[in-house]
Amino acid sequence: MDLQDAHSWLVDILNEASVKFQKVPGSAIFLRYVKSSYQNDPVRSAVELFLFLPILVADIEKEIDELVDDWTPEPLVAPQTPFEEAENEKRPVIVGPTGPKSKLSNGRTVTNLASYNFYNLVANENLKEKAIDVLRTYGVGPCSPPGFYGTQDVHVRTEADIATHLGAPACIVYAQAFSTISSVIPAFSKRGDIIVADKAVNYAIRKGIQISRSTIRWYEHNDLEDMQKVLEKVVREQAKKPLTRRFIVTEGLFENVGDMIDLPKIIDLKLRYKFRLILDETWSFGVLGRTGRGITEHQNVDAAEVDMIIGSLAGPLCSGGGFCAGSDDIVEHQRISAAAYCYSAALPAMLATTASEVLSMLETSPEMLTPVRENIKTMWAQLDPRSDWVHCTSSVENPIMILALKPEVVASKKWNILDQEQVFQDVVDETLANGVMITRLKSMPRGINATTKEIGWELQPALKVCITSGLSRKEIERAGITVRHAITKVISKRR
Repeated sequence: MDLQDAHSWLVDILNEASVKFQKVPGSAIFLRYVKSSYQNDPVRSAVELFLFLPILVADIEKEIDELVDDWTPEPLVAPQTPFEEAENEKRPVIVGPTGPKSKLSNGRTVTNLASYNFYNLVANENLKEKAIDVLRTYGVGPCSPPGFYGTQDVHVRTEADIATHLGAPACIVYAQAFSTISSVIPAFSKRGDIIVADKAVNYAIRKGIQISRSTIRWYEHNDLEDMQKVLEKVVREQAKKPLTRRFIVTEGLFENVGDMIDLPKIIDLKLRYKFRLILDETWSFGVLGRTGRGITEHQNVDAAEVDMIIGSLAGPLCSGGGFCAGSDDIVEHQRISAAAYCYSAALPAMLATTASEVLSMLETSPEMLTPVRENIKTMWAQLDPRSDWVHCTSSVENPIMILALKPEVVASKKWNILDQEQVFQDVVDETLANGVMITRLKSMPRGINATTKEIGWELQPALKVCITSGLSRKEIERAGITVRHAITKVISKRR
C-alpha cells in the first residue's frame, strides 16, 4: 500500500467514524462545546472530555430507558370486529367425530356439509384399526425433525407410495399441510429471483412468496393470455440482466374460487419462456383423475413435466401432513433447506400409515370416487341452475362448491364486501337452524393498517358447501333444497 492509498483509507475511516459519531444523541452539543472552549490548550480539553464522558454515557442510557418505556409494540393480530365477535358467539361446536351426521354441543344432530370428509373415511373401520396398531407400535409422534431421529420406516414407505402413485421420481413428506407450500417456495426462490403467480392463490402460497422475498409478478386469475403477457414482459426485462431463477406458481383447483387450471397450456408456456412450475394440488390430489392422482391424471399430463407437485394428505385423504413430489435433486434439496422439514417434528407414524392405506384404496378401488361425484352432480342440480341469487364458481368436478352472489344481484342491492359477508353469515345461521351445517369462504388475514396495495387481490365473499359420499342422493337433495331456500329467505328479506 503506497502513501496515497494509505491516506485515502485513513480518510474513509475518519469519515465513517464521523458519521457514526453524529448519530450519537448529544454529539452536536458536544462538538459545539469543544469548538468554543478549545483555545490552543489541548490538555484542558482532554481533562474536560475525561470528566464529561461519564455524564454523556449516563444521559445516553437514560434516554434509551425512556425510549423503551415509551415504546408500545403493535399487536400481532387486529382486534375483532363486531361482526367477528357475533360470529364467534354463534359458532357451532361438534361433539364427537365429524361424520356426515354430526352431533353439536347443544344436543342437535345436523347434516355436516362443512368438512372435507369427501369419501367418509372417518367411518372406515379398517383405517381406524391400522392407525391404532401403528399408534401402539410407534407411539403418538417421533418428537424430532426428520433430519435428526424423526424419520421412521413408515415415512420412507409413505414417500415411496406417493411418488409411485403420482408417477414422480421422488417425494418428501412434511408434517403440516399448510407449511408445505410455504416452505417449498422459499427453499428454491430467493431474493432477486422471479415468481409469476395467479392473483387468486391461497394464503399458504402467499406466505411462501412473502418469505422468499422474491420479485413477484401477478397475472389475472386463471387468465392464460394475461399470464403470457406477464411472462413475455419478464423475459424482456431480464434479457440484459444476470440470469435468475424463474417460477410459475399456481393451483390445480383454486381454494378461493374452486375453478380449475388448463395445465397443458401452462406447461407449454413454462417450456416456451423457460420457467419452472410449482403446482399446488392441495385440493385436487385425491379428487381429480380416475384414481385420484390429481390434475395431471385428469388432464392427461405426465407428472414429470411439472417441476414440483405439492399436495395435502390432510383433506381428501383424511390423514395429516403434506408432500412435495419432483426429481431426486428437488427432493433432496428440501431435506436441508426447507424450514418446515428441518425444524418441525416429523409426521406421526399413524398419519403416514393412514395416507399410504388411502392411496392403496384409490389404486385398487377407484370406484370409491364415484359416489361423491354423483352427489356433486345432485347438489349442482339443486343450487346453481335453480337459484336466482347465487352461482357456483367451482369446477363441476370439485366437491367443494363455492357459491358467490351473482353480479347483477350485488349491483342491484349495492352491497359492498362487508354487506355480502353479513348476508352469507345469515344464510349459514338460517341453514343450521334447519338442520344443515355449511360455512362461509373466509378471507385471508390482513395486516394491521394494511394498504390497498398490500392487500392485493380481494377475496369474493361466498358460501362453501362440501359434498360427501357418506350421504345418500335423497339426503343430498334435501340438503341442497334447504340451502337454496335459506339463501332465498335471507336475501329476499334484506334491503
